[in-house]
Amino acid sequence: MNTTMKPFNRVVIAGGGTAGWMMAALMSKLLGKQLDIKLVESEEIGTVGVGEATIPALHTFHNLLGINEAEFMAATNATFKLGINFEGWKNVGENYFHSFGVTGNDHWSAGFQHFWLKGRQEGLSRSYTDYNLETLAAYSNRFAHLPRNGMNYAYHLDASRYAKYLRAMSEAHGVQRIEGKIAAVLMDGPQGRDGDITALQMQDGSRIDGDLFIDCTGFRSLLLGEALGVGYEDWSYWLPCDRAVAVQTASVREAWPYTRSIAHPFGWQWRIPLQHRVGNGLVYSSKELSDADAPEVLKQNVEGELLTPPRIIKFLPGQRDKVWHRNCVAVGLASGFVEPLESTSIHLIQRSAIRLMQMFPAGGISQADIDEFNRQSKRELEHIRDFIVLHYHVNERTDSALWQHVREMDILPSLRHRIDLFRETARVFRPSDELFAEISWVQVMMGQGITPQRYHPVADQMGRQELRDFLGDIHTRITRTLSALPQHQAYVEQLCAPYRGATTAQLAATPLGA
Repeated sequence: MNTTMKPFNRVVIAGGGTAGWMMAALMSKLLGKQLDIKLVESEEIGTVGVGEATIPALHTFHNLLGINEAEFMAATNATFKLGINFEGWKNVGENYFHSFGVTGNDHWSAGFQHFWLKGRQEGLSRSYTDYNLETLAAYSNRFAHLPRNGMNYAYHLDASRYAKYLRAMSEAHGVQRIEGKIAAVLMDGPQGRDGDITALQMQDGSRIDGDLFIDCTGFRSLLLGEALGVGYEDWSYWLPCDRAVAVQTASVREAWPYTRSIAHPFGWQWRIPLQHRVGNGLVYSSKELSDADAPEVLKQNVEGELLTPPRIIKFLPGQRDKVWHRNCVAVGLASGFVEPLESTSIHLIQRSAIRLMQMFPAGGISQADIDEFNRQSKRELEHIRDFIVLHYHVNERTDSALWQHVREMDILPSLRHRIDLFRETARVFRPSDELFAEISWVQVMMGQGITPQRYHPVADQMGRQELRDFLGDIHTRITRTLSALPQHQAYVEQLCAPYRGATTAQLAATPLGA
């Protein structure tokens, strides 16, 4: 592509939902006075709308937008999330917790797991999770904001209400929403796909011209995939689940502050508690479970009255060969998809939005910017892919062909190195720009059954009594903090109460759209 160094100010976002409105909210907040931003969506076209669990990085996005946490939680019926409980992933009947918090105390030369392994060898260590406040708080149904960010957390939220909430913010900053369906993507090149996108032709005959187009059209990828012909890299060999079925149910118990991920012979199930309901779904392989049977299987594995009919979602794990091509940037499902096992879908939208703002082509689109954007996006998603594959590959289940395949499959060298390194040395080395921290890799690898063969020699610097005191002091401090925490549901209700009426009225005045 020849670099198109021409100033522009017309941005067209194709598609709404979480992706479209997150992009619109951040762009209008930062550059709304300089840009003409239009978002096209149709109320007749549904969104996937099941990305209801998040990770702590969402705090960064909300801080950039100046979002009041209590107001946001009241508007989206959100609850707090301290991590994910993985049930049956290592083997049937065996569970572990991947928390957002810090476990124990690290040394600059070695992580806490090395000291824990030393203590385990000498019969001094408790369960690894007993040294993590977030895990114990989650299992006790407790939560509170602590000084100095002493509790690491994310949210469970209603994705449809979240899009609505962000739409209100976006429109307040000048974003124009256009209702309607896209009939055609118009381009200026003589060979069609050789040119830039110039406009969206709507079904009612109107035309929406733009300089930069953001593709938030979901799995279809109407602009980047269909119009510009950007290819797709298939990851289904490593991630064989290709379907999801989702349903909402009425709450029958107090909301717990974590996501449940429950392994089945055909895939896995999520349970996400909100203030007013529970989000449920199955992610499964169509080779192991038919689309005809999946809704009934899900119904048999939920609690409470069904509030929505089960909905089948088909997908192909992988990523676009490029997520920015010519004058089009794909965001969200239009750019690629890794199943939501670690709640990364909303995070990837956030990262795309922030990255585009950091590299915004105010003076014209530069090929150097495009190449760097694509390089960072590709690297980020591949790191997440490897982390998700880890959960599947290291397992001891023998109850289905799916689990046998993922255990015996050839994995990518990048993941093989991480597993071998941890198994042999208890070490985790990771790039500084990678999403998941060392503690995340440690929790999942040990939870899936990898016990390191040795630990760092710095742990041997502690004598037996010193090590006993070191481990005991950590656990005592955590249990003392835990005992003072209020119940999660009561804390959420108290926090949101002052905003309940105002946010309900605000959302009622904003039609949802697609």
